[in-house]
Amino acid sequence: MYLAPEKKAEIFAKHGKSEKDTGSAEGQIALFTYRINHLSQHLKSNQKDFVTERSLVALVGKRKRLLDYLKKKDIERYRAIIAELGLRK
Repeated sequence: MYLAPEKKAEIFAKHGKSEKDTGSAEGQIALFTYRINHLSQHLKSNQKDFVTERSLVALVGKRKRLLDYLKKKDIERYRAIIAELGLRK
């Protein structure tokens, strides 16, 4: 499995409130970004893997919806997570 529980806990500890806080928008956005980067690397070497491509598009959509939610609720948290993850928006 490409995402060990330790790595997942590390992502939530760094971007969420704690490693047990898996529901925060920042933690979920960070996790989706990690998974998007992983799938993008996979698709560079497997261009015909259309199932993975579809999963990637779905993840990008989920991340976009969470970012839109965060932007609407708290613009400062939105700006912080964008800067932290280096996302273009």
